[in-house]
Amino acid sequence: MSSKWSEGIEPRGFRWIITERLGVCERPGGYGAGHRRVRRLEEIIWLRRNEIDLIVSLTSIPYNLRDYDEQGLAYVHLPLPDSGDPERLEEILHTIHDHVAGERVVLHHDSIGDRLSGVVAGYLLWSGLVDSGPEAITIAEQLLERELGPTARELVASAGQLRPSP
Repeated sequence: MSSKWSEGIEPRGFRWIITERLGVCERPGGYGAGHRRVRRLEEIIWLRRNEIDLIVSLTSIPYNLRDYDEQGLAYVHLPLPDSGDPERLEEILHTIHDHVAGERVVLHHDSIGDRLSGVVAGYLLWSGLVDSGPEAITIAEQLLERELGPTARELVASAGQLRPSP
């Protein structure tokens, strides 16, 4: 008989953006003063048991990477600076796109804030899943159950400028 702990626990804020392909959550274990190592391990176990193929970490510091290794999870650490660096954003969008077609990808930042929300909405626009920035913002707001602020909207605008020609 397996214990609840061995099954892991769903990461905080986890939700699918593209069903069974692209998910988001806050950094496993939480962030800041609320971070707990035991919770981090339980959430990473949940990710592994739910067959997540790739973790894309946008955190500025390489948190959790050793734990991902220990649990056999593939990951990419692509820190997204506060400035929303267009070159890094393009790298993030390509990384998601290169894996999301045939794999289960989870994107995380410290919390589900403006930077993570902006990347999600930006991906929807950049990938052609939606036709306009306002539509991408509206969908992301509904999926993430939060209003996108100025930083997120700037990321969406940048993603729109990086959008490949049809």
